[in-house]
Amino acid sequence: MKLVFDREIERAEMLTTLANTAPNRREQLIDEYRRRSEAAFAPETLRNYKMVIRRFTAWCRQNGWSPDPPIAPSVLACWVDDMGGKLASNSIQTRLWAIAELHRSHFLPSPTRHRMVDLALKGVKRKYGAYTRQAPPLGKKEVLQAIDRLGNSRQNIRDKAVLWVATDSWCRASEIVAFRVKDLIRQDDDTSILFVRRSKTDPYGQGEYAFLSRRGTSAVLHWIELAKLQSEEPLLTKSQCGAKRGALHTSTISRIMKKCTGRNDVSAHSTRVGGVHDAFRIGCDLSSIMVAGRWKSPEMPARYGRRIRASHSAAAEVSRAFEHEDEKATTGDQQQAE
Repeated sequence: MKLVFDREIERAEMLTTLANTAPNRREQLIDEYRRRSEAAFAPETLRNYKMVIRRFTAWCRQNGWSPDPPIAPSVLACWVDDMGGKLASNSIQTRLWAIAELHRSHFLPSPTRHRMVDLALKGVKRKYGAYTRQAPPLGKKEVLQAIDRLGNSRQNIRDKAVLWVATDSWCRASEIVAFRVKDLIRQDDDTSILFVRRSKTDPYGQGEYAFLSRRGTSAVLHWIELAKLQSEEPLLTKSQCGAKRGALHTSTISRIMKKCTGRNDVSAHSTRVGGVHDAFRIGCDLSSIMVAGRWKSPEMPARYGRRIRASHSAAAEVSRAFEHEDEKATTGDQQQAE
């Protein structure tokens, strides 16, 4: 009788049992796993998984290896070496996840956990660095300036609503395009709360809430009235009169950001990063920032705020204190000279 659960022992026993399973039954299990995965994973996750498997298959064939599981750890280590310098370390790890999932789907042990693959990844990080490129920040001030430059055409009114939702709520593009009219909840002070039905950190739809300011609420209500949107319809749709009232694509949010700000480097995620920068700049604590952005851990907001936090570190405060002392000393010397 087992007294302590050991995940590795359980995994080994399961694999041993499957290895002795009749081939036709094994194929049935693999097919069932595939069907359950399609129901369990987000569509974007499935698309990325299939993309990685296609690219890995092409790479294997170019180099004379079989892409079919089980895949030797030495082959994966070579693949990691080949991706080094071409992809960020986080992207390489995502691709290794896909290979691990490929093996799980065939009820085989994953070679991605082998020490050879681990060493290859560490070598790539040491040689090329583990820096992850961050979306350029787009702070509240710059967004408000962009909104003030917009006119009163139908498209401009829609774009104002998009910009207000993005800068006030700190929502991801996938969350912004998913809002429906009924998700706008009015409050007594003329602000609103947006109901986030599902998100990257809430895949099962428990629901979260995001803030929308007075001006943001007014802009969104103006768009709803102009477009004559109904409760169940998407909150942000195409701006053309008579166009199909379908939700915008996430890439459209980025295009609106670029067009309205005149910056080609920003994306839909830039207002999320910019919001964190603004919050650190005015002295908000990390816990309130996590609530605003609906993060489950402090890792991402802390990463977004690294540049701002450097300007508010102890080193920066000490430097400013001594600059103040130098200014007083210089002023005193000038007064004595006069």
